[in-house]
Amino acid sequence: MYIKISHKDNKYGRKNKNTNKYYTFAKVKRFDMTTKQGLRALSPLLVFVALYLVTSIVAGDFYKVPITVAFMLSSIYSVIIFGGVSLKERIEVYCKGAGTNNMMLMLWIFVLAGAFAGSAKCMGSIDETVNLTLYLLPSELLTAGLFVASCFISLSIGTSVGTIVALAPIAAGVANETGMSIPMLTAVIVGGSFFGDNLSFISDTTIISTSTQGCRLNDKFRVNAFLAFPSAILVLIIYTLTGNEALAPEHIEDINIIKVAPYMIVLITAIAGMNVLAVLTLGIITTGIIGIACQSFDIFGWFAAMGDGINNMGNLIIITMMAGGMLEVIKRQGGIDFIISRMTKHVNSKRGAELCIAGLVALVDLCTANNTVAILTVGSLSKKIGDRYGVDNRKCASILDTMSCCVQGLIPYGAQILMAAGLASINPISIVPYLYYPMLIGIVTLASIIFRFPKRFS
Repeated sequence: MYIKISHKDNKYGRKNKNTNKYYTFAKVKRFDMTTKQGLRALSPLLVFVALYLVTSIVAGDFYKVPITVAFMLSSIYSVIIFGGVSLKERIEVYCKGAGTNNMMLMLWIFVLAGAFAGSAKCMGSIDETVNLTLYLLPSELLTAGLFVASCFISLSIGTSVGTIVALAPIAAGVANETGMSIPMLTAVIVGGSFFGDNLSFISDTTIISTSTQGCRLNDKFRVNAFLAFPSAILVLIIYTLTGNEALAPEHIEDINIIKVAPYMIVLITAIAGMNVLAVLTLGIITTGIIGIACQSFDIFGWFAAMGDGINNMGNLIIITMMAGGMLEVIKRQGGIDFIISRMTKHVNSKRGAELCIAGLVALVDLCTANNTVAILTVGSLSKKIGDRYGVDNRKCASILDTMSCCVQGLIPYGAQILMAAGLASINPISIVPYLYYPMLIGIVTLASIIFRFPKRFS
């Protein structure tokens, strides 16, 4: 490969008539990772999967290997195999990944969510909200109703994390009161949260996918609607048909509506578009004021409740940081570049280009555990692939968003599932088998590529 080198004076090369600058050509060797190098770069992720998922499946117990231990060992392994630099530099790379701006923002959300959940539980807000839910919804429609609620809220606020923060504790409470599976109801909330994350005009994934592909938000929405709504309707039917397992409590105590106010305020302010940190802070203040006024606790009891809630998020915070560090090492070693280079090598048709784009964003999301970052990483390349093979920009943006949401909604080390598991006090992997919506949106997206629908965008 030859690169053009410009010079300021006339001592070298030929003169460009347009710029009056002199230039030469230099031959450089193109760097191309071998399969062995690529797999080595990705091996920390494979070690984590083997330690956590494979071992747990073989043992028949997903609590056999704590996820914190799996991430600790795979993180140590990632630093050990990181070649070409000193140990100090390897650790610095790891620490950089664990402490990015996005990571710190997420950790702050975890801390505030924990404080809100702890104080809301202590003052009785969760119990009263659960009672109100049981009062308003018949037992056979509890599952479907929670799914619709999470779809509506996520569509309104444009964030899966905010939806999970608001509804996951309620889902866990409903499960305890009705005898339903806590992982299943938690999965209902997680699945519905990705419906809005995928479709909302104010979702960061929507904004980034459309901006990288050069199309309008409403055009991408039209394409997504053909994929998301059929998936959501099918999931809703499943939840409606299977919701009769819920056992309605014989007696619902009188509801103290004032104690429902913290959750109502959180939902209303979130839907109104307030920043999630501000929403949670307002929720915490509200629980304190109402809890003290109702004599649920004094100010020191409020502090203790917040502290307990934050402590319950400890594992989640540690896991998130270790995952961020390990994935940064994978990225720095060229693991993501390897995936991109290998998947784009054999593209030779429009359908192949769309499948390549879907595979790229899915695999990068597996390696970054962040659907926004995944879209940003492959967005410009996807645009080039799409333009070369005649892929509609609107379809390309839709594929990027739907497939990243599919993977993000299924990986047990993603922020959404980790947060939901933390709020419900369950193992993250126990949620995965019930994540019907993320599974279906991925299947429907692949079907739309293979069978060329919607026709006007294919």
